[in-house]
Amino acid sequence: MARDRAQNDDYKGPLKRLLIGVLLLCLVGIFLLWRIDSPRVERFRAQVIDRVVPNFDWAMAPVTGAVNILRDFQSYQRLYEQNQELRRELKKMKAWKEAAVQLRDENARLLDLNNVRVDPRLTFVTGVVMADSGSPFRQSVLINVGARDGIVDGWAAMDGLGLVGRISGVGQNTARVVLLTDTSSRIPVTIQPSGQRGLMIGDNTLAPPISFIETPDQARPGDRVLTSGDGGVFPAGLVIGRLAEDPGGRMRVRLAADYERLEFLRVLRSYGYETIEDPGALIVPLDTAPPDAAPDDALSAEGGPADG
Repeated sequence: MARDRAQNDDYKGPLKRLLIGVLLLCLVGIFLLWRIDSPRVERFRAQVIDRVVPNFDWAMAPVTGAVNILRDFQSYQRLYEQNQELRRELKKMKAWKEAAVQLRDENARLLDLNNVRVDPRLTFVTGVVMADSGSPFRQSVLINVGARDGIVDGWAAMDGLGLVGRISGVGQNTARVVLLTDTSSRIPVTIQPSGQRGLMIGDNTLAPPISFIETPDQARPGDRVLTSGDGGVFPAGLVIGRLAEDPGGRMRVRLAADYERLEFLRVLRSYGYETIEDPGALIVPLDTAPPDAAPDDALSAEGGPADG
């Protein structure tokens, strides 16, 4: 058994060398044949190619398939890069779209603010809302106008739809607006078209109740609610909202102002009310009579008998 294996090894070695030699001679011959520049050799090469190459299509199929796969991969890679670039551009476009939508909404609110109809005798200052109180017990916002702009405590503030609140606290560059929904808010109102008067009381909701209505039967849901001007709190005729009835039967005001998106406020200048510096001076003592009054008139004023 070992002898047979040794004999096979003795035959394999020379056979391999012989095959390699023949292969090298064929390759050298083909090389020389392709290097010879002769018309006869050229015709011979053409005949060889015509007979051999068509029969080797099966051998070229894997090469052709590999080349096609490589081209497809390169094409997919380019598509992937283009897709990534389109994604980046889409993100940029979304950012621009969001900015455009914000500018559109801001422009719409400014237009609404500009279209508010108020007494032409009232001038105004427009401010931007900087922050809110952030407290459920204090309903107020901070705007970027103050004493430098002539803002005074008590002036009314409106958005593009209706009354929002009043100025309560003025700094040099900022002012605080207490909203109508604050629990400290008490606004004299008039109900149209019936002309009934009442008092709107803030309760930290967007629908404050109305109390002390003169004739409640004449007030109906849907009626307009305006400032009455009583007490000099606000100028008369400012839009507040419309009446609504809650499930308990109590009349409330559905506010016209958009409290969810307060960005710009118009502060109305109101110089029409006299400022009382000394309230005690309004009461005249009983023992003080005008210098030109007759004694009889003074006695009559004191309740004594008058001479006939």
